[in-house]
Amino acid sequence: MNAMTQTSSRFQQGLTRLLQSRVADILSYPHGVDRYLEVFNPLWSVNEVRAKVEDVRYLTNDSVTLTLRPNHNWEGFIPGQFVQLSVTIDGKRQTRCYSPANSLHRADGCIELTAKVHANGFVSRHLREQLSVGDVVLLSQADGEFALPAQRPEQVLLISGGSGITPVMSMLRTLCDEGFSGPITFLHYANSAADMIYASELDEIARAHDNVTLVRCFNNEGEQGELSGLFSREHLYIAAPEFAQATTFLCGPPPMMAAVEKVWEEDGLAERLHKEQFTLATPQIESDSAEGEVRFVQSEKMAINNGATLLEQAESAGLTPESGCRMGICHACTCRKTAGEVRDIRTGEITSGEEDIQICISVPVGTVTLDI
Repeated sequence: MNAMTQTSSRFQQGLTRLLQSRVADILSYPHGVDRYLEVFNPLWSVNEVRAKVEDVRYLTNDSVTLTLRPNHNWEGFIPGQFVQLSVTIDGKRQTRCYSPANSLHRADGCIELTAKVHANGFVSRHLREQLSVGDVVLLSQADGEFALPAQRPEQVLLISGGSGITPVMSMLRTLCDEGFSGPITFLHYANSAADMIYASELDEIARAHDNVTLVRCFNNEGEQGELSGLFSREHLYIAAPEFAQATTFLCGPPPMMAAVEKVWEEDGLAERLHKEQFTLATPQIESDSAEGEVRFVQSEKMAINNGATLLEQAESAGLTPESGCRMGICHACTCRKTAGEVRDIRTGEITSGEEDIQICISVPVGTVTLDI
């Protein structure tokens, strides 16, 4: 670090301490320091991580990929972790969880987030249809235990489904940038080739790195993938016959993850399987103690209440409501309850009547009607 850089760094540190001081709070009351800083530059903030949109791409018809340049408050991430992204829509701040997909060693300091856009996805549609280059969004610091270990494994198996590709894509890009020479198998599940995010880049990576094996599995008949259908033990034997020796990282839809976990548990390999823990441990409720039914108004569907969370019951009924963290953090699954009572599985609190609820952490108490 040269003398000019050292001087600049010390000045920035001193200025930050000044702006965080009690004196600055008093002088900027009632709006706060950040309100005045953003007049000069929307990225400036004392404590918040703000990021400028540098690029917007559309890798598939139902996704959006954002390149973001965070301000100096950003502390970085470990491949596999997630961040909470916040945008303001109609005057209200909305927050969702996304996993950076870029390599840890990206040279320009930007991060890349890819969101799957759902038909009823309030925030994901905003990101695809409204967000533009130059806009500023808010980020949390990176979090989560699903992460590439500092001591790189000797052999790696990456299994993903749908938008769950993003955290393992970050792992793959990072390992390739580091010149990792151990075997890497990338097994990805998608409905069709057109739905596969990062398809072209994965082809290029597999061609450029002899140690990377790409196995694509498409659910739609007639698609040209190495495999077809849903995950099975047979798929595993074909894609990664030495999976027992690999350190495995898993991220995808809950049913797929459950199928993978079952195989690892049956083989006594649970400690070698790492999964994105975007789920909240729910209390065990006996199915025969659950009463009533769950009614989905927009979809004109109904399910017998089995005691699971409303998100799980909606998915079991064949619906695909938007969801993110699945633990009450991101509010992606918020929807309108028009009738009935629900219990918050985190606190045990019961609420009734018409209200907005997070269906990932709400279980029905008797019959409940949702505007889904």
